[in-house]
Amino acid sequence: MDDKVKKSQLARLGRIEGQVRGVARMIEEDRYCIDVLTQIRAVRAALDRVEQETLSDHLQHCVAHAFHAGDERDRQTKIDELLEVLDNRRR
Repeated sequence: MDDKVKKSQLARLGRIEGQVRGVARMIEEDRYCIDVLTQIRAVRAALDRVEQETLSDHLQHCVAHAFHAGDERDRQTKIDELLEVLDNRRR
C-alpha cells in the first residue's frame, strides 16, 4: 500500500474507531434509536470510503503490477481474489 494512502487509511480508521465507541456510549445511555441508527449509518459510510480507497490502491498497484510484470497465473489469481471479495461484498 502506498505510504500516503496508508497514512490516510489509518487516520480514517482511528476516527471510525472513535465513532464506534460513540455509538456504544449512545446505546449505554439509552439514546433515541433513530440517533443510534444514524450514527451506525455514518460508521458504515466511513468504512465504505476506506474500502473504496483500499480497492483503488490495490487495483492501481497490485493488480496493475500483476498485469504488467506477472505471469498468467499471477494475473488470474488477482482476478479471482477481486471477484471473491466483490461477491462477498454483495451479501
